[in-house]
Amino acid sequence: MDLSFLKPLYQQPGPYASVYADLTRTTEDASKAAVLRWRALRADLEAQGAPSETLRAIERTVDGELADRRSEGLVVFARGGEVVSAERLPGPPRAPFARVGPLPHVLPYLAERGDRVPHLVAVVDRRGGEIDCVSATGAHRRIQVEGDEDYPVRKVKAGDWNQSRFQRSAENVWKANAKKVGREIDKAARRCGAEAVVIAGDVRARSAVLEEISEGVLEHTVESDRNISVSDPGLDEELSRVLDLKRTEHVMAVAERFDRELANGQRAVAGLPATVEAVRRGQVESLLLDEDPDSPARLWIGPNPGDVAATPEELRDLGVTDPVEERADAALVRAVAATDGDLVVLPADGPNASLGVGAVLRYTD
Repeated sequence: MDLSFLKPLYQQPGPYASVYADLTRTTEDASKAAVLRWRALRADLEAQGAPSETLRAIERTVDGELADRRSEGLVVFARGGEVVSAERLPGPPRAPFARVGPLPHVLPYLAERGDRVPHLVAVVDRRGGEIDCVSATGAHRRIQVEGDEDYPVRKVKAGDWNQSRFQRSAENVWKANAKKVGREIDKAARRCGAEAVVIAGDVRARSAVLEEISEGVLEHTVESDRNISVSDPGLDEELSRVLDLKRTEHVMAVAERFDRELANGQRAVAGLPATVEAVRRGQVESLLLDEDPDSPARLWIGPNPGDVAATPEELRDLGVTDPVEERADAALVRAVAATDGDLVVLPADGPNASLGVGAVLRYTD
């Protein structure tokens, strides 16, 4: 998971308030229940010493979401009387909570958000197609492709005196339109770096378009028999399955590389002490973390992302005058984001589930 989008979150010092709010409305008194859940979180923040101006900023954001009824879950990070980041979740957070600490507690959000896989969806017919390309940042680009030819697009009935001529004409039109759609899919996929491509729509049009797509795009492509539009809910479900598979493949690839490098004694480290040392040196290419909300692991940090150590004395020796204690996962994610590393959140049922923390390294000494 690319962590570069987190960098603005760390530009100001804490304390930070992190809120994972359940705004679900599934019963008759759902709105009231959502308000009560938020009030409980607010009281928790207040008990932890969140500044009043920060509480008011979070409350305005939550109240706006409750009024708009636009989300079932909301993650808010705030400091200094302002909301630094607010992100809607597709459903309620797995574990609603509120926390005040030196750094934003981002790991539960990252685990629920998952890796953003750039992808493309195209619904095609014999006249052209509709393309939706989504980049790794979540930006959408919608493209409507109108075929250069639109007549004839259907073959005539058997027995007509000019049947053969019109059949050839129809097939030539399909091929010309499919060629244009295929070129647009190739260009769009390259622009957004699509790692997954779903082609849906008319079965004959799909086949014709697939013949026109380049090999580099075709290797990431799957077909769907949905043929309504790129916003068809059924197509969304199929796309979600494809993207989940891609995310799993990515996690497994990094985990396998970690195991291989560690076994060979090369570019990998395991355990908190070795990982902290690698993070401090800027060696980490991929950080591997278990998602453990109750993890007791703590580190000491300073104002800079690379200020991280197991003890306050170690940081003071490095010139940090006022070390503070923080969750180990929060400290490590900040440091890796600052050095353009990425993150893999290890699934509880995966082969590395008991690892705790480790890293694949860019280089070794």
